[in-house]
Amino acid sequence: MAYSEQVLLRAMARLKQAKEDCLAESEARREEIFREYPRLRQIEIALRQTAAKAVATAFRKGEDPAAAIEAIKEENLALQREQEWILEAADLDESALEPTVVCTHCGGSGYVGEVMCECLQELCRQEQKKELSSLLGGREHFDQFRLDYYPTERDPKLQVSPREVMQYVFNRCRQYTREFGPGSPSLLFSGGPGLGKTFLSACIARTVADSGFSVVYDTAGKLFSDFEAVKFGGDKSEPEKKYLSCDLLIIDDLGTEMTTQFTQSVLYQVINTRLMEGRATVVSTNLDDAGLRQRYSPAIVSRLLGVFEMHPFLGQDIRLLKR
Repeated sequence: MAYSEQVLLRAMARLKQAKEDCLAESEARREEIFREYPRLRQIEIALRQTAAKAVATAFRKGEDPAAAIEAIKEENLALQREQEWILEAADLDESALEPTVVCTHCGGSGYVGEVMCECLQELCRQEQKKELSSLLGGREHFDQFRLDYYPTERDPKLQVSPREVMQYVFNRCRQYTREFGPGSPSLLFSGGPGLGKTFLSACIARTVADSGFSVVYDTAGKLFSDFEAVKFGGDKSEPEKKYLSCDLLIIDDLGTEMTTQFTQSVLYQVINTRLMEGRATVVSTNLDDAGLRQRYSPAIVSRLLGVFEMHPFLGQDIRLLKR
């Protein structure tokens, strides 16, 4: 899962703090035991000393260390037996004096070799959910989608009602999140304002993120401004990592930005790279096919209309209906 740099940094900070808290808790527990059973502290110090003596004996020149090491070994075993007896008498587990690790798999580093540990993955998922909640407002869930806002009268040209179309779109979005994984198709939501494109995009974002995938949700304007800040403003961040590496990228309100040669170049780079690498993208726009062709280059339009799975949104502006 390729989480954004900001999400990963926050997750790593939380893991570091958890590791420090765990060590502090372990030390406090050990000190409490030592206060009640001072002999255990003496034994622990003596055990360290026997280990040091064993090393010194092994490197001593001109002497046979075998007999000395054997004596040290016996001393060490005697100390361990006494320690076990005191712990047993105090009804304490043998591991009571051992430091507690925040994660038994990675020890709190966050990685097992080069693979991200499950503990860090979970923290990344939590941080990603927080980020999405702050962006989306926290109210977008499939269960809240209302089909009754869409008319049942059939369009004479399409021979289908907006509600029938939106029922299909809604079902497809839920199926998409259930089946989401590497190689999932990219989606294009098109239709007038206030028809539910942003709402269903947000539902997809939340559900896919809850399944453990990395999700980036931004407006088209924010995406372009991030790239502009690096190219023209000296920003040191790396938007390519954020927008190109996540499992699912959702670009909302495409077509509301000021179209320039630079934004066209960025949009092509993002869309084409993700398609080539098999990473899914969901794009929502108020533009129809003709509007897309008028605003964007043939290379971009070819991918949006020829490769993306297209879903039209029909009906009346729900924001106005709610008023």
